[in-house]
Amino acid sequence: MTAVLGVAALAVPLTTAGAAAPQALGAPAAAASGALTNLDHLDFLLDEATPPADVAGHSTYRQAEEPTILAPWTYADARDGGTFQRVGGGPLDPATGDWGQGAFNADDNTRAAVVYTRHWELTGDPDSRQKAYELLRTVAYHQTTEGPSAGNVVLWMQPDGELNPSAEPVELPDPSDSGPSYWTARTVWALGEGYAAFADDDPAFASFLKDRLALSRGAIERDALSKYGQYVESDGEKVPAWLIVDGADATAEAVLGLTAAVRAGDDTSATAARQLAEGVAAMATGNTRQWPYGAVLPWAQSPAMWHAWGSQMPAALAEAGDLFGDDALVKPAIADATGFTTTLLTAGGPDNGWFPSPSDRVQIAYGADSRVQSLLALADTTGSAAFAELAGMQAAWFFGANHAGAQMYDPATGVTYDGLQPDGTVNRNSGAESTIHGLLTALALDAHPAVAERATALTSVESRVGLSYVEAEDAVRTDGAVFTPESSWTGESSWSGDGLTLGARQSATWDIGASATGRWIEPVVWTEPGEKSQSTWRGGGALKITGPEQGISPTPGALLPYALTAPAAGKGSQVDVKVQKGELTLDGLIVRPWISRLVLGGDARSELVHSSAVGPQRTGIGAAGVASTVSVDDASGTLVRSTSTSGTATVVVPPGGFAIAQG
Repeated sequence: MTAVLGVAALAVPLTTAGAAAPQALGAPAAAASGALTNLDHLDFLLDEATPPADVAGHSTYRQAEEPTILAPWTYADARDGGTFQRVGGGPLDPATGDWGQGAFNADDNTRAAVVYTRHWELTGDPDSRQKAYELLRTVAYHQTTEGPSAGNVVLWMQPDGELNPSAEPVELPDPSDSGPSYWTARTVWALGEGYAAFADDDPAFASFLKDRLALSRGAIERDALSKYGQYVESDGEKVPAWLIVDGADATAEAVLGLTAAVRAGDDTSATAARQLAEGVAAMATGNTRQWPYGAVLPWAQSPAMWHAWGSQMPAALAEAGDLFGDDALVKPAIADATGFTTTLLTAGGPDNGWFPSPSDRVQIAYGADSRVQSLLALADTTGSAAFAELAGMQAAWFFGANHAGAQMYDPATGVTYDGLQPDGTVNRNSGAESTIHGLLTALALDAHPAVAERATALTSVESRVGLSYVEAEDAVRTDGAVFTPESSWTGESSWSGDGLTLGARQSATWDIGASATGRWIEPVVWTEPGEKSQSTWRGGGALKITGPEQGISPTPGALLPYALTAPAAGKGSQVDVKVQKGELTLDGLIVRPWISRLVLGGDARSELVHSSAVGPQRTGIGAAGVASTVSVDDASGTLVRSTSTSGTATVVVPPGGFAIAQG
């Protein structure tokens, strides 16, 4: 279901009642030659249930004639010999066989439906068509069809098909269909893509899906789009008030379903699709040199948070922009790809969260896949080869091009592992969420064979130079006070460790290492609303801060990066600050070089060079003895120059642009 739950599967004994016995994965399913998509493990996760037929407000297509539904178990715990055991969420009641949460959940049901739908559309596989049909019926049963919560969705279901509106531990909203939610947004995603796929194949079923899509779209119109065009303040930033659960991430997944439905002829979804996309686009912020570097942020309640999981905001904007012929929707997606995604790739890959420091460096399939989907959607919409090349480098994460050198998706079994820890440890469980997102990337690659060939050939990280972070408490000299926050989580962002407080006339010095180029330094500062400070940074100019007003953010204080007025000197290895007025409370320093670089190797070689400078930058690219094709693109993803070279070459990278050498 959600990314957090998808990382740590619940371990239970093999003999636990209510859990399926462990099973070994079978032989790979027959597929087109070279296809990466293998549905075996997702097939293994699927199970049947027979929900009650007399539950008020819950029904599905042909329930009387077809009382059994299909759903994937939420978790799959790794067992000896490469086997897995299917597991539910929360504590198990051995007497009833019920789980505190449930065996199945609407989040995974919807996304599994998207997998089988896309596989059927790509390959014509009749088994995938049938499973898509069954899963979409399950998705519909989770919907509440009457009363004040009509169109919202119950999240959890027990093994026997009984819905569990109030899970243990408690999740919000509670009951889970009592308000807008991620699972309602994902229901719209599945129903929209399902309607588009079945429109010609089974008009009666498609009509049912269209009606159910309208039901959940109506809930979104009631709960979110009733505020369309209104803006509110969040830590001093103007943000849209009409996002689903204040989330551009949730809203983006709904947009994917609505745009698919509109393309298939559902004109009634067009207004909601456009309005929601406009809300997502309004979450784009930052620039080449300043946090968050052009990213479309996921949560309106925090301008200090970006997370990889569910980050399909650029994909949704590309799809909507293409559908409506609106370049204003595509432009933020391009800035996200050229400014932020290149920064993410060179800094270490699809980290779970930058809050705003890179404090959650766990990496999961949901995050990696979201980046791949967004880059490929941009490639398809704009026709720019640069985005396809970046997608290949990002997708290589699944095949070993990550900091552990570990294969995270196995085409021979269909297993996608649940997570990659910062120390390189791989979580060998393979629950529904990870499996689904590994398969979504595999499907996207199968639809883009040239990108697939590149991604699967890149199996190692040879070198990285990119954004780094220096902890405030690691100052080599200071007369300030180091402190430990009561909690690392502030309610909207996260302390990366301890903090450092500097009063008037106090100072601190940090060693950030030498560099051949200039670097942007962004102190991450905690301030209360209206609190003021003024400080001088050697080589970085002055910094004047006034704490922003809280607005809709969960806490009155804000932990935000602030760009210094000048870059740090290229060769200098130290940064120091002296406070003139007020009190400066620091979490650390974001250090971002003008030139960032990522080199991936294996059976092929790809090198990415990205510039965050405000002027053109001359740099080398390529490797001795390696024949490469080198392309240089500007900050809009427009090709500036392409050349072939044997060995290294010198290129001039435009401000905010990037170069890629493929050999």
